[in-house]
Amino acid sequence: MDYLKIAGIAIIAGLFGGIIATTISMYIGIPKITPSENELIREFYLTENAVYVSPHSLRLRMDAGHTNYILVDVRSEEEYRSGHIIGAINIPVYRSPDSSINLDTDVNEAAAIVEKFKALPKDKEIIIYCYSAACMSGRKVGKLLAENGIYVKLLNIGWNEWRYYWNMWNHEGETAKVEDYIASGPEPGTVMKRNSSSCSLGQFGC
Repeated sequence: MDYLKIAGIAIIAGLFGGIIATTISMYIGIPKITPSENELIREFYLTENAVYVSPHSLRLRMDAGHTNYILVDVRSEEEYRSGHIIGAINIPVYRSPDSSINLDTDVNEAAAIVEKFKALPKDKEIIIYCYSAACMSGRKVGKLLAENGIYVKLLNIGWNEWRYYWNMWNHEGETAKVEDYIASGPEPGTVMKRNSSSCSLGQFGC
């Protein structure tokens, strides 16, 4: 009986101790551990390599005939029909070129976007792109999807750089022409297998 009393007292004391410690930590604050500069650099590159897809590596995958990815254009349907990266499907987050869906307030439309991404094949890498490298829409869509357990990668340029600044990111002397890598209309278009690059798809490739 004495043992039971002692055990009971110990449990009650432990509970009170935990409550007191939690209360104190709330008011005093727990010391924050600040990552070192090297740790921040490491995390930056780990994140960059995990999230971003270079346009050149995407084009090389097209040339090689790879089908292990799905490219998604998140611009408006109107802009997609006007022109898009060949092979890309359209899941718009814009109602029109000048009117985007508010992912915070347009709850039903945001949920519909999530459902469309959920319906995509689970065995393929999903790569999204928007207007330009500076566009935040792709990043916001990626955040929304991640919050719902869907993880997509982001092309690190957008439609404008792909279509109008082709020579900016392709290697000098390559024979590839932008006209072969764009399509228009409601359909994705057919990606053609071709040999037009001097760069490889290896670990330190483009």
